[in-house]
Amino acid sequence: MKNAFVIGERIYFRPFEKADAPTLTGFINDPAVRRTLEWHRPMNIHTEEAWIAEHNKSEDELILGIALKENDELIGSVGLHKISARDRKATFGLLIGVKDEWNKGYGTEATRLMLRHAFVELNLNRVALHVYESNPGGVRAYEKAGFVLEGRLRQCAFRDGRYVDVLCMSVLREEWLQSKVEGRKAKADERVEFGVLTEV
Repeated sequence: MKNAFVIGERIYFRPFEKADAPTLTGFINDPAVRRTLEWHRPMNIHTEEAWIAEHNKSEDELILGIALKENDELIGSVGLHKISARDRKATFGLLIGVKDEWNKGYGTEATRLMLRHAFVELNLNRVALHVYESNPGGVRAYEKAGFVLEGRLRQCAFRDGRYVDVLCMSVLREEWLQSKVEGRKAKADERVEFGVLTEV
């Protein structure tokens, strides 16, 4: 593993480096990947390098690369955006950019890993996200990780030649602690163990 920050069962999170810019640019410019994102403009390496530098210094953004433990391949990114220390909340974002790695459960594992980091290490109370209704795979991954549907923004986005609804989902810390999403019910005395990340 290279500069691992959060370690899971099959993947780990690490900070982005300038050398990752070409890989990230390829992710963003791929139409199949981009269709699930808000971003719609072409990306070049210089813009990506600037983005990496800016977000590595941010106090209210935590954006990390998702790498495979078996070979250190960078397959995507995961992040907590607009982190509020006062309100103890953040917005979640996820991208699996290597299409050969889709439908293998990496999105679910990354979501669970980041939720654990958010609630145990950062002491957040709420993590929310927006997802297009036209992305059923993403919705399933978020539901498996504990997110629940809060509402629907009707015809809020234009994708693939039509207007689609945007689904609003969230998970609260108390829900996460009481859930069996992690394979067992979390107890107060287990919270320290959760801080040792061996598995958003």
